[in-house]
Amino acid sequence: MEYSASIEIDRPIKEVFELTNEHVPEWSKIVVEEQLIHNTPEVVGTSFRSVTESNGNRMIFEGTVTNYEPPHLNAVHLIGETFDIETAFTFEDLGGRTRVTQYSSVQGKGFFRLLFKLLGKFMYKSGCKASLKELENLKQFCETYVAQPNSN
Repeated sequence: MEYSASIEIDRPIKEVFELTNEHVPEWSKIVVEEQLIHNTPEVVGTSFRSVTESNGNRMIFEGTVTNYEPPHLNAVHLIGETFDIETAFTFEDLGGRTRVTQYSSVQGKGFFRLLFKLLGKFMYKSGCKASLKELENLKQFCETYVAQPNSN
C-alpha cells in the first residue's frame, strides 16, 4: 500500500530539513522514541530503533537510512514485526517557505499482508489521513520551534 501527503511550512528549507529529521519524537504524535544504533559518516546506512504508539498499540521498528541528500531528501526503511515501511520526505524550497512531501509504502507480513489486501481501501484512507495529521504536527512544530541556547 502506497500513499503520500504534502504540506507547506513557513520556514526556510534547511531549518525544516533539520527539524524534521533531528526532532522526530518532538513533532510526531506516533513516534514516541528514537534510539541511534549505529551512525555512519555519510548518514546512509545509519541504523536506529523507532518506537511508535497508535491507538494504544506500541510497536518497535528497526530502521536504516537509505537516502540522505540535505536539504532535499531523507528516506528510511523500517522493519517491524507485522509490517515494514519505506518512507521518504522530500523538501522543496518555496523562497523562504518549504513544501514537505511524505511518501510511504507499507508491506504487511503474514496475516497482516492478507488484512491489508482485504481492507485495502480503508487502510489507504487511514494511512493518508495519518500522514496528513503527522505533517500538520510537523508544520506546527517547525513554525513555532525556537532553539534553546547552549548552557555552557
